[in-house]
Amino acid sequence: MNPQLGNRVGLDLMSFGPVLMAFVLLAAFSAFCGWRGARPPDFVRGPRLIPWRPLMVASAVGAILALALLAQQTGLTARQG
Repeated sequence: MNPQLGNRVGLDLMSFGPVLMAFVLLAAFSAFCGWRGARPPDFVRGPRLIPWRPLMVASAVGAILALALLAQQTGLTARQG
């Protein structure tokens, strides 16, 4: 963070709590979308209007990125060598 600008809002958006919350929400949404996308089609109700599988993949990618950020914040590093 730029020390001249400071933290105007008083909330660090990249702190551990918000990132953990984002990870949990993205992982739960990914599981929900995976469950909805795996259901068999119901031809009586018509076509599905929400693309569940692409939503599942996008939220899973976001959860993986949030998990990597959490690992970085806790001090885990990749072993080199």
